[in-house]
Amino acid sequence: FTRSFQKIVAPPMVYISGEEMTRYTMELILDKWIKPRLDISQWEFYDLSCKSRDDTEDQVLKDAVEAGKRICSIFKEPSVTPTEIQKEKLGLKKAWGSPNGAMRRGWNGITISRDTIHIEGMELGYNRPVLFERHAVGGEYGAGWAQVGSGNLVTTFTTDDGESMVVDERKLSGDTNMVVTYHNPLDNVSDLAHHFFSRCLAADITPFVVTKKTVFKWQEEFWVVMKKVFDEHYREAFIKKGLVTDELQHLISDAATMQIIRWTDGGFGMAAHNYDGDMLTDEIAQVHRSPGFITSNLLGKREDGIMIKEYEASHGTVADMWDDHLAGKETSLNPLGMVEALIGAINHSAHLSDTPYENQINLFTGTLRSVIHSKMVNGEGTRDLCGPSGLTTEQFVDTVSEALDASLPIIASEKKQAVFEDVSKVDMDALQAMFNDLDTDGNGSISFDEFSKGLRRLGVQPRKLGF
Repeated sequence: FTRSFQKIVAPPMVYISGEEMTRYTMELILDKWIKPRLDISQWEFYDLSCKSRDDTEDQVLKDAVEAGKRICSIFKEPSVTPTEIQKEKLGLKKAWGSPNGAMRRGWNGITISRDTIHIEGMELGYNRPVLFERHAVGGEYGAGWAQVGSGNLVTTFTTDDGESMVVDERKLSGDTNMVVTYHNPLDNVSDLAHHFFSRCLAADITPFVVTKKTVFKWQEEFWVVMKKVFDEHYREAFIKKGLVTDELQHLISDAATMQIIRWTDGGFGMAAHNYDGDMLTDEIAQVHRSPGFITSNLLGKREDGIMIKEYEASHGTVADMWDDHLAGKETSLNPLGMVEALIGAINHSAHLSDTPYENQINLFTGTLRSVIHSKMVNGEGTRDLCGPSGLTTEQFVDTVSEALDASLPIIASEKKQAVFEDVSKVDMDALQAMFNDLDTDGNGSISFDEFSKGLRRLGVQPRKLGF
């Protein structure tokens, strides 16, 4: 094996840059961790900073959505949705809305997967993984509203054929009333259910469906669809594994808020409507130390059935640290959530492509994750983990880069053309079974930790000379 790691050609991926401290940190990571080791010339970059959106009249957002639909693997940095105050401060033409709605619509968003991130050797909030599916569309986020006085309010639905029906009619009294209208699309809930239950089953997680259907009667259908998919496709498998005793469990949202605090051993999954999922996953993030320790991955579906996956951190741009950075003060930003998202997008792009380098890419991303975790466990993490003695933003990026230089030659390829056996001669069922055995968390990719443990089980792990 060569002692200098050869650059791997990374397949096409969409990279969406954002704003403030997180953008600065990701620029460091790209320059010091990624570009020296991956050829990212096929990546497409889109700048969703407020200034870029303003300068292009939001055409850059439309272009990013179209690119994501075409390539199907997207990484997004945290971005700013400007307030009226920020609009004036930045000299913007308007206070541009959140890009998330356009992305979820453009990519036929199904669910946002928010899962706990775990580091071996470090105690966080939950001992075992917690998986969460948040319905990606509907609810209050796309609501229409108006402030009105007293009078009669009629909500009318008209079909595409012109037939009308009254959904609701009520008398409003008083001088001030806020009228809000929104809806919940349900056509993709079965896709959400399959994604949720298959992930829970693979990870040995007990699933729960969360609603407030006892009071909000309109939430009943969400539960009905989820239970139907479970009963028809997954119930027997969950019972066989001992993950459920008989029936799929339903949790009232009030009870879910309490159980999230109580069930610190983890090992559970929840699926909920858009707003409930947003609130409950924020609670999970706090139990599990901070939003930097959970993922936020959007799953959508293209018209041809290809899954679109967008990966991002669940936290914001960390504006307070950005102010400190601009003032010349030291900062210490933990980039774990963003890097997990970047790793997910890179791995998914490799999975979608015909690249012969998928294994090398997975080994690189697995090694990157392993190095980051090792640094955090061994007291070389950022100050949120290590206290005042922790590293600054720049120091952490540098120490990981140095450790990568020492680790990557172990997985570097020999400088010769790889020889690929005719695929028709390969036992694909046996190959899939071997992959599933190595992919212990069932997320469709093999991390460096899973790979190393698998090699040890097979007894073929590389050993140091003399051992």
